[in-house]
Amino acid sequence: MRLGFKFASKSNTFFTHSSLPPAFPPSLPYFPSLSKNFTFSGKKKLSLWVQRVGYKTETQLSDKMESGNPTEQLIRNLYPPIEPYSTGFLKVSDVHTIYWEQSGNPDGHPVVFLHGGPGGGTSPSNRRFFDPEFYRIILFDQRGAGKSTPHACLENNTTWDLIDDIEKLREHLKIPEWQVFGGSWGSTLALAYSESHPDKVTGLVLRGIFLLRKKELDWFYEGGAAAIYPDAWEPFRDLIPEKERESFVTAYHRRLNSEDLEIQYAAARAWTKWEMMTAHLLPNDENVKRGDDDYFSLAFARIENHYFVNKGFFPSDSFLLDNVDKIRHINTTIVQGRYDVCCPMMSAWDLHKAFPEADFKVVPNAGHSANEPGIAAELVAANEKLKSLAKKNKP
Repeated sequence: MRLGFKFASKSNTFFTHSSLPPAFPPSLPYFPSLSKNFTFSGKKKLSLWVQRVGYKTETQLSDKMESGNPTEQLIRNLYPPIEPYSTGFLKVSDVHTIYWEQSGNPDGHPVVFLHGGPGGGTSPSNRRFFDPEFYRIILFDQRGAGKSTPHACLENNTTWDLIDDIEKLREHLKIPEWQVFGGSWGSTLALAYSESHPDKVTGLVLRGIFLLRKKELDWFYEGGAAAIYPDAWEPFRDLIPEKERESFVTAYHRRLNSEDLEIQYAAARAWTKWEMMTAHLLPNDENVKRGDDDYFSLAFARIENHYFVNKGFFPSDSFLLDNVDKIRHINTTIVQGRYDVCCPMMSAWDLHKAFPEADFKVVPNAGHSANEPGIAAELVAANEKLKSLAKKNKP
């Protein structure tokens, strides 16, 4: 079956198609999904062709660039896997050493990838959001995460330490300024870094917005999201005795910092599985299995919990929104899954209202993960847009 349609928006609200998984079950009906952009002005055209062959669905999308060049199109597919051309470790304090890597074009436009968690670390698939012929792609593991050492260490591990580390890495790599890309906690850190060093940021791509406010933490860790995922919530809840359930974040903090390593591991597994089971719109077994990896879970749970107990080390609950004026001039795209349970859309919506200059993309058939097809497509497209602007502005 071959379907084709074209449409054009005539208002400030326009629609884009979200990619489908490589194999779309033939027994299910297929309806094109739509994603709103709330800030674009002017006409925008979209061409969509869907070809279904046997059990596979292939989606090819093209989107006219906002530069107005009718021949220039946004790529929306992930780039092929690549390997780093250089790696290293940078000692950023008396305690911490961070792992970093570079891939893509050594002479290209620099972009730094800020991973989630905090404590999640980077993975090779993170490189695929960027055109390796254009971008100089920098990934690094934040303090205590991934390959950085000491593993799962909470000492001297705050948001402001991480912002200093980003600057130390930029200077170490002799990069005057760079594009910043971050999702989930990475969006938190990207906002905090950009608001601290707006002159060092050429563009921002933010996904799954997390502003680390009390209402966000209460939603996910104190029972709100349990209304949607009661089956995933109960193992997380049941690790904590009833008398300690006034605050699950506090109760887990005690266990994740226990002198008994087995108590730490048990708490880390429960904490991590709760998040992994809720991160996708549709269940993702590979993601859930990460909760069984004690090495990964310990850093992920300990560092996340440490930051949440300390309210992100921000001076106020609305700190990131209060300082948006500092980054209003930076070309920014916000990508948000409509059914994101981990970082619900209320936060992206609040950021959109405070920062209407940013391009706001809502993916209607997605949850939280950057690896969901619709979200991945919008992230690649956002980088392509910034690539086009960088080429246009290059002297």
